[in-house]
Amino acid sequence: MRPLVTVSYAQTLDGRLATVGGSSRWISSDDSLRFTHKLRASHDAVIVGAGTARRDDPELTVRHGIEGDDPLRVVVDSSLETPPSAKVLTLGAAKGTILAATEMASDERNDELAALGTKILRLPGDSDGRVDLHSLMAELRRFGVETAMVEGGATLITSLLRERIVDRVAVCIAPKILGRGIEAVGDLGIHDLDRCVALENVSLTTYGPDIILEADLEYCDDAEESE
Repeated sequence: MRPLVTVSYAQTLDGRLATVGGSSRWISSDDSLRFTHKLRASHDAVIVGAGTARRDDPELTVRHGIEGDDPLRVVVDSSLETPPSAKVLTLGAAKGTILAATEMASDERNDELAALGTKILRLPGDSDGRVDLHSLMAELRRFGVETAMVEGGATLITSLLRERIVDRVAVCIAPKILGRGIEAVGDLGIHDLDRCVALENVSLTTYGPDIILEADLEYCDDAEESE
């Protein structure tokens, strides 16, 4: 049992989340930003990686004129490197914030962040020493999270896709080209086109100059194995 997981991010036409130097504000338009906040309001939890929490310092709350409850905020932070000054820890949200770490995170850091009122989950690590994402999703489901929205960054998105945990995508495609930059999805270990992650039930909606692509995912290798 795990939540239904939607990955949402904004990218350029050539699939970049940010420039080589990490600049990403703002790839998408204000209209697309309102769509993102509406999507947040429709999910029980919103999840980001530690790098996104540090670099972008997002609030992960529902704003921009959108009505709805703030989701549970979850930061996947294996080593508990999120600074105490981060907005996800200092700005109030109705359902609070969870930091998901491994047992390798220091007890001192654990106590410092827990003192802020943050709930910290100590979870098993995967083969790379990062939070085991299957364990995280199982814990969130036990907390009553039925739907989760993932907003980045690229490392977390790639890991979730590699582990076949993503059910839907909602991708904002902005009419911009960067060339080199941070790619939205990294290596999934796919060497045969027949093993791709396919999109089903695709819808395209324009928001200002941007296009939002929404779709369900089908993991082609899983489909073949079930036949």
